[in-house]
Amino acid sequence: MRLKTSLLKEPKHILYFLNLIKHKELVSCVGWTTADELYSCSDDHQIMKWNLLTTETTRIVKLPDDIYPIDLHWFPRSVGGKKQSHAEIFVLTSSDGKFHLISKLGRVEKSVEAHCGAVLAGRWNYEGTALVTVGEDGQVKIWSKSGMLRSTLAQQGTPVYSVAWGPDSEKVLYTSGKQLVIKPLQPNAKVLQWKAHDGLILKTDWNSVNDLILSAGEDCKYKVWDSYGRLLYSSQPHEYPITSVAWAVDGELFAVGSFHTLRLCDKTGWSYALEKPNTGSIFNIAWSIDGTQLAGACGNGHVIFAHVVEQRWEWKNFEITLIKRRTMEVHNVINDAVDLLEFRDRVIKASLNYGHLVVSTSLQCYVFSTKNWNTPLIFDLKEGTVSLILQAERHFLLVDGGGLYLYSYEGRLISSPKFPGMRTDILNAQTVSLSNDTLAVKDKADEKVIYIFEALSGKPLGDGKPLTHKMEIVEIALDQKGLTNERKIAFIDKNRDLYITSVKRFGKEQKIVKIGTMVQTLAWNDTSNILCGIQDTRFTVWYYPNTVYVDKDLLPKTLYEKDASEFSKNPQIVYFVGNQITIRRADGSLIHLNISPYPAILHEYVSSSKWEDAVRLCRFVKDQTMWACLAAMAVANKDMATAEIAYASIGEIDKVQYINSIKDLPSKESRMAHILLFSGNTQEAETLLLQTGLVYQAIQVNINLYNWDRALELAVKHKTHVDTVLAYRQKFLEDFGKKETNKRFLQYAEGLEVDWNKIKAKIEMEIAKERERAAASPAVRA
Repeated sequence: MRLKTSLLKEPKHILYFLNLIKHKELVSCVGWTTADELYSCSDDHQIMKWNLLTTETTRIVKLPDDIYPIDLHWFPRSVGGKKQSHAEIFVLTSSDGKFHLISKLGRVEKSVEAHCGAVLAGRWNYEGTALVTVGEDGQVKIWSKSGMLRSTLAQQGTPVYSVAWGPDSEKVLYTSGKQLVIKPLQPNAKVLQWKAHDGLILKTDWNSVNDLILSAGEDCKYKVWDSYGRLLYSSQPHEYPITSVAWAVDGELFAVGSFHTLRLCDKTGWSYALEKPNTGSIFNIAWSIDGTQLAGACGNGHVIFAHVVEQRWEWKNFEITLIKRRTMEVHNVINDAVDLLEFRDRVIKASLNYGHLVVSTSLQCYVFSTKNWNTPLIFDLKEGTVSLILQAERHFLLVDGGGLYLYSYEGRLISSPKFPGMRTDILNAQTVSLSNDTLAVKDKADEKVIYIFEALSGKPLGDGKPLTHKMEIVEIALDQKGLTNERKIAFIDKNRDLYITSVKRFGKEQKIVKIGTMVQTLAWNDTSNILCGIQDTRFTVWYYPNTVYVDKDLLPKTLYEKDASEFSKNPQIVYFVGNQITIRRADGSLIHLNISPYPAILHEYVSSSKWEDAVRLCRFVKDQTMWACLAAMAVANKDMATAEIAYASIGEIDKVQYINSIKDLPSKESRMAHILLFSGNTQEAETLLLQTGLVYQAIQVNINLYNWDRALELAVKHKTHVDTVLAYRQKFLEDFGKKETNKRFLQYAEGLEVDWNKIKAKIEMEIAKERERAAASPAVRA
């Protein structure tokens, strides 16, 4: 990826003296109205409009000579898909201590006395309900959108050079000398402050999508922080102070400006491209709404434009490169075939997966099949600012400012899910996940909540209640294969713990089980339900994560682990396709890892119920991990014969004995209940036995598990085997030399003598009844 820059031969911001002498005045700030229209302000007191389609530059207004503009920020265009009526104005801060609300046509709607000395920066919040300004007087002030003072948030002795809103518009980040300060709007809330640079901090920015902070200073460094003030990246010192930094809207890239320097960086901090244009210092950088280009305000009177080109997408044997704004090159590495894809408008977003390339331009969406690059399917878009494309095997998701749209690969709109307070502008690949039948979206208003939708209808899944966790959730991912009712979602919470749970939720609380700690990044395989992640210093593959629901003790035996120290700090899993995993290190380099292909083949055999083939494969591979996976898969699918072979192969003799005892049970219902017990599903086992009239067996299950209160409760409720429960309880206490203290047991034991001969006779009668019933059932006769 790199930047393609363009500069005019002569700057447009020029001040004439006596109509003869030309003087290049520095451009102080720039801001985009649309993806092709930019406004710039300069010390020549002019506001210019740049049209990139026609390459025309027009003067909007000439400000009074005492107004030297410093910063501008456009009112937000839309919130939650709704266009803002106010969106035709921008705030301009100036050296005379005022900020000015100026219309698109150049009319000054209002000028407000704001600070003593220059107003150094002004920013609208994301909803457009408030404006923050900072100045040379060290004050941070909050204003209404009409320019009325609401509060003075902070007051200090040093000038505040830069300010940014937090993603929820509830906090403000500002500079204070060498310090960065995050101050909530609520009074008495905790203020976070830390030393960020060794020199004066000149610029800062806070992205709403990834929640990361940028800072730049006179120590010639730029840095990336998380919202807790923890340093994620610090650059090497540059030759000159860093005068500007800015996030792209989607939070994937940011730009850095310095003297004769423009740098493009990944969100982790490492540099994609370094340009050395003849610009003087770049004082301000603004990204276009679609994130494809940026503009810089230059010290020599120029406005520099830069387009992001040479982005790459890979899938199996295809590599696709954006070589120009409207042209992609497809390279098939197997036969070296090259195809050129031409588009009518510039490419904004693209995704390559599951045999399809999906490309969104400013007006249209193109869907290509990897089998045929010549005839794409094309349909028009409602809004041209697609911020995210996610693909599943059967369909894909487009996210723009208006909503979530699920399309088939034939271009048919399938559904458009919605939920209360939905903000699509802050969604990214970590907070949205898609599978063939399910869509999961993390809620921004309450970060402990995940909304889960049916892909085909767009309606909430199950009973309509979202999935709620006890901690804030950072990243989510749905598995891709298997049946809908077995769909699982994995997520990482704020503590960096990895959990897994089923997406099907009907009334009762579903088990959310922890399967990993200190997990930084995760990904599901595209063709089988194998999960990989990097936890602490280990790269881990969960070959069968569902093991936690079948036999939790078996989970460690189904893992593949490898030392992850070679991946350095903050690595990210980019792809998990087939048996190859691609990891991007913090320095930008890609590492390809291969895992064993056998677990995926085992998944395939099990999904097709080819148990004999699965056993044969494990015998061929001779790997304990494979046998452990097969044991868990067999129990999950109620194939106890295969489970017995697999458990025997890994030396779990006690479980083999239990499986043998299950085989000897007289009825199908009893066997099914004991298989559920084997998996730890006590409640389901008891319910199954009671539903089929096997009350004694349900009581015996609770006795075996020492659930004495429940066993007595069932016996009393069904008026049977009370004496059996009391007898077993008495024997249990005698074995441990204890006396009865439970009031209920004392009440029912009063005046009752335990006769083991009678009890044994009753138990034998129950077993005989069950045998007769099993013999008479149609399933057995068949």
